Amino acid sequence: MSPLHHGDEVLELVADQSIFDYADALNVRVPTSCGRTGECHECIVEVKRGAGALNDPAESERFLLNENYRLACQAVVKDPAADIEFAVLRRQPRILTESVSLGVAHDPLTTRVGDDVVFDGEVIDRYRGHIYGLAIDVGTTTVVLNLVDLESGEIIHIGSFENPQRFGGSDTMRRISYDSGEYKGELGQVMLSSINFEIGDMARRLKVRRRHIYEAVIVGNSTMRELFFGIDVQPIGEKPYRSPIEEELISGERETTALNVKARDLDLRIFPDANVYGAPLVGSHIGGDVAADILAIGMDESEEVVALVDIGTNTEVIVGNRYRMLAASCPAGPAFEGAEVTFGMPGYDGAIESVRIINGAVEYGTIGGVTPEGICGSGLVDLLAELVRTKAINELGVLQNGSSEYTVVPERGITISRADMSALAQAKAANYCGQWIVLREYGAPPEGLSRLYLAGGFANYINVENARDIGFIANVPADRVSQVGNAALEGATIMLTSRVKRREIELLTRDIEHVELETMPDFFDLFVEGCQFKPMKQDLASA
Repeated sequence: MSPLHHGDEVLELVADQSIFDYADALNVRVPTSCGRTGECHECIVEVKRGAGALNDPAESERFLLNENYRLACQAVVKDPAADIEFAVLRRQPRILTESVSLGVAHDPLTTRVGDDVVFDGEVIDRYRGHIYGLAIDVGTTTVVLNLVDLESGEIIHIGSFENPQRFGGSDTMRRISYDSGEYKGELGQVMLSSINFEIGDMARRLKVRRRHIYEAVIVGNSTMRELFFGIDVQPIGEKPYRSPIEEELISGERETTALNVKARDLDLRIFPDANVYGAPLVGSHIGGDVAADILAIGMDESEEVVALVDIGTNTEVIVGNRYRMLAASCPAGPAFEGAEVTFGMPGYDGAIESVRIINGAVEYGTIGGVTPEGICGSGLVDLLAELVRTKAINELGVLQNGSSEYTVVPERGITISRADMSALAQAKAANYCGQWIVLREYGAPPEGLSRLYLAGGFANYINVENARDIGFIANVPADRVSQVGNAALEGATIMLTSRVKRREIELLTRDIEHVELETMPDFFDLFVEGCQFKPMKQDLASA
């Protein structure tokens, strides 16, 4: 018999067994709510090799356009002599739980009044011993949530999982394209199912009742938010790149881009009359996650000019203070999050997260301290900076010895190629352009910033000096750079626990000025400049 692989675990292949059967044998939890009939579309797995040894996809799998993705309950082994490897899409990433905390006054919209549970002055239930709320950051790559005791403000539980929408594309534009086609709504349904699975799993482990969760706050970029709420995302992918909700604000049909929907109308499995709040959009691709970031770092109260860079598949840049803010979205792509790089991978156990090159030898550290499997974003930043520092590559990313690749871990065959460096250079250039242009439009050179905040899971783990040296972030002194962790989740929690801050951010987002990078006449020149692995120039007047 030939083997079936899941990570380091191996089983013998047997004909007519489904991938779900093997997951059961390996004690691997795969989401499902339909009894394995293929109806719920939750048990998506990635078949890393051996897809041809499985049965043909069923009708219920037609929404999975790539043959490397299957429903575990429908994928059945037909050739037991093959070699098959699968991975559950809903993997557990390294959880980033820390962020800045401003100590905002506890003043939630959902409270206990006598024997009643009240939302914004309206009785929604009788008090049953607990009042919980959920703050959820729906990211392009990962989803993180806080379960909050709304009576005390205490965070009871933090959960996270990999965004299961990956089968529809690794970035927002691909997901917009997917959702605009035949399988419209599938991405939103898969996300909702995964969040419901996480809530159920959390409730079982903590012995918490779902019906005691009386409110939820959702933050995410414009595409992620609208997919969750079932709103058409096709307009976000076309000029002027606005959600229908944003167009309604502009036309005067609504006063805010924030959303308020009942849980029962979304099929979110908490208290049916719970209010589900979609944080307000800043504009175009800049969504409620950035609004949450602003609250988390107190930018809405800052007298001094600061910059916020939320690094991800789409990087957002905000520059300003309480009186004026400029914002831009940079389509950086997923290269630094594991895609488009041969040995790139997300931040899971086995990912190389730090690199030093000493006397020509590569020294590295991996997440979990285990055998390296690939390189995650922070490791890629370190590796590029070290290759430049040791002159193994020049500023254009060309290997000085004329080779097409550089060996990082010989015994594991892990390398970085010229093509990999080209993909990373373009991703870095998008970040470079966004920061440069917004700083220039605001009139704030890097040395004029009182603080540069780096938000997001990836940004939390990068070596700031290495990132600065290759031009990944603005050339700001390291002592003025703050890595603020999962600021979006912190901001979502602030919106959940403070009615004042929720109203303030709704008003503030209407006044933030949006900078369209691609309309700048020197955008291409700046992009070419940004592709080089060198620090950002201080003089914003010239590229």
